[in-house]
Amino acid sequence: MSLDTQTANTLVDEDSSALAYVAGAATVVSLLLAVAGVLTVFGVVGLTSTVVGLSVFELFGVGFAAVGVTLLGVGVASRAGVVQTKPDVTAGALPMVVFGLVGLVVSGLVASQTLGFSTLWPLFALLGGVGVAAATVFPPEDIGVTLPAGGLALLTGGTFLAGLITPSWTWEPIAGSATYTGTFAIPVLALFVGVLVAWVGAEAYGGFGTRGRQMGAYLLIGANAVGMLSLLVVLVAYVVSRGFAPMTRGIQFGLFWEPLTWFYFPPIEEYVVINGPLVWFYWPFVMEGVALMNDVNGIFPAIVGTVWVVAGAVAFAIPLGVGAAIFLTEYAERGRFTQLVEISTNGLWSTPSIVYGLFGLAFLVPRLGNTTSLLSGMLVLGIMMLPLVVITSREALKSVPDDYRDASAALGVGKWETIKSVVLPAAMPGVITGVILGIGRIAGETAPILLVMVSDPFPSRATDVLAPQFSFVSNFPFVHAQLIDTSALLQPTSALPYQLYAIITAGVGQRESFAWGTALVLLLVVLSFYAVGIGSRMYFRRKLDQ
Repeated sequence: MSLDTQTANTLVDEDSSALAYVAGAATVVSLLLAVAGVLTVFGVVGLTSTVVGLSVFELFGVGFAAVGVTLLGVGVASRAGVVQTKPDVTAGALPMVVFGLVGLVVSGLVASQTLGFSTLWPLFALLGGVGVAAATVFPPEDIGVTLPAGGLALLTGGTFLAGLITPSWTWEPIAGSATYTGTFAIPVLALFVGVLVAWVGAEAYGGFGTRGRQMGAYLLIGANAVGMLSLLVVLVAYVVSRGFAPMTRGIQFGLFWEPLTWFYFPPIEEYVVINGPLVWFYWPFVMEGVALMNDVNGIFPAIVGTVWVVAGAVAFAIPLGVGAAIFLTEYAERGRFTQLVEISTNGLWSTPSIVYGLFGLAFLVPRLGNTTSLLSGMLVLGIMMLPLVVITSREALKSVPDDYRDASAALGVGKWETIKSVVLPAAMPGVITGVILGIGRIAGETAPILLVMVSDPFPSRATDVLAPQFSFVSNFPFVHAQLIDTSALLQPTSALPYQLYAIITAGVGQRESFAWGTALVLLLVVLSFYAVGIGSRMYFRRKLDQ
């Protein structure tokens, strides 16, 4: 290799490194601005908060203006050959659609709000959208993506710095309609523009072309995953912060080791005799109901009702759903019947919950004592859960390789024995995943149980379904045992989702704090069901791997 070639390669490497540094810096700054927008939306920081001598609002303006200039410079440098890149001949359809829609919206807002065109603004919006889309798709990729992205960032930063949109800015699109404020519009705009510009920055970091689009896709997928997880964490943290204090109010516990001592025991509100060690724990919010004489109102009856209705729905839906999936997958021939079942189950799964509630009120309640009852709630929620169990169980059974079935048949094992001993255990993790998803839906439903299960929204006593009774009779086996009180299944009971709804609409004492405490307990109950399902799935998966 000649000295001139080595020198040229060195210069190309240095140029590529410089491009990576500049584009990477623009991507990082854009992501930081998007994160700042999220924090501002949730009130963690304010637009007037000061950082490095500038308010957050001013940082938005300076940051987006700098990123816009940087991206425009990267695009020009790539097109002029100053840096070594491999852009395609066109940016492609996706950037054209995205930036075309952005141009459509921006042009429409400028024409209608800034220029005052009350009737012609749709024409200007259409022209702007088409123009931006053409400017994206016709030039080479490096110019096609950096020009609209850099222009959008520069426009956003200039709008903030020029004071066209400020924290005190308000916008009422139509007289009498909703009013949008700067404290909401600015962080949302920062979030959207930040992610969009970071996407283009990641493409520039990869040198455009196939590698650049791959880098951009990775960034969008990663941002989406982080955003969803962050939203979940923020939601849970917010509920915990608001509900922890009322949920833990009045907790008492103690340990005594004194023989023959009278002690006042709060859970039963009586004095008891202690003869030896006693460890007791009293949590009024989850061990009491709602009563006038209670120092702390609780939600114990609603917790019990929620557990029973979910357990009953699961016991109803799993055998029917898994059995139907086995028949459709392993026995039924592929044809019109199975296609009809697939369409029906998909339609039933997407049916609104209030429709199930109306069905239960019209069909089940008159046939189960003509009154709301726990059994009606179990059946309605079980019917809601059934389509998802069928869908996920079928997919889990289909995912089992046919080699398992063929190997079992080659050993002379019958079809049902193969399904029971080979296919179903292999599909069990997928089946349990469907059950977990179904529980997540029905455990928080309010409309169905409001119509078919509850009467008193704030009961003082829980439904006692497990009521073991033993009695002697004259006939063999001379003992009559009853584990479940069937009459309790036909009585109305409360549940956490409905009680939370009733607290918000009617109010019980300290309404807001009581509601947040109830919401936190409901969240914990649902997460407990999830934990049981996930533990079961891990058990079957580990057993399958052995």
